[in-house]
Amino acid sequence: EFKGTGNMELVLDRRIAEQFYYPAVNIFKSGTRREELLLQEFQLSKIHMLRRGLAGHKPLEALQRVLSLLERYPSNAQMLVDLPSK
Repeated sequence: EFKGTGNMELVLDRRIAEQFYYPAVNIFKSGTRREELLLQEFQLSKIHMLRRGLAGHKPLEALQRVLSLLERYPSNAQMLVDLPSK
């Protein structure tokens, strides 16, 4: 596949893998196009809020925070429902 034509890009980070976090996803460089077509409005707003909160962190720190948050919930959907709004 040619870069720029795909719908989703997953970027792995060697520095994260060296710390034994798998999958070693760089959450800042990974994403999908047109996510507004895949998610409900409340989900999208919560995800944007979460991304803004992680923006000042290094990729490994951001991944650690997201994993820590996800461990508290039975599903990603439940985590989004329970996240406070702004």
